[in-house]
Amino acid sequence: MATLVPLNTFKTITTELTTGNQLLYTTPLETATIILTAQATNVSDTSAANVTFFHRSNVLVAGSRVVTDTELVKNFEIPKNDAASLIVGKIVLQEEQSIVAKAGSNSRIKLTVCLLETSLI
Repeated sequence: MATLVPLNTFKTITTELTTGNQLLYTTPLETATIILTAQATNVSDTSAANVTFFHRSNVLVAGSRVVTDTELVKNFEIPKNDAASLIVGKIVLQEEQSIVAKAGSNSRIKLTVCLLETSLI
């Protein structure tokens, strides 16, 4: 008997960003993912902070894995005690594609990403 897989699953990812690239999410096999929102909040009360949010593609080319990062926003400045949406519209991730983010400074940007996973089987 086949294992029952939910058709749709909503997920929320929250994290405090650092200055290093942080892998936030990777789409599982046999799944497509829609990023519904990506909200970044600058929790600093002293200065603006930057955030970079990008799509990572990891494909097999001639037997080797090739990773390609595409910035959706790069060094996007968020004023102190303010928030911003990092995407306009929705982003679709295919199997094994990821989202990655980093901040210009540690302990200033908190990120919330809401997504919908849809089973392809």
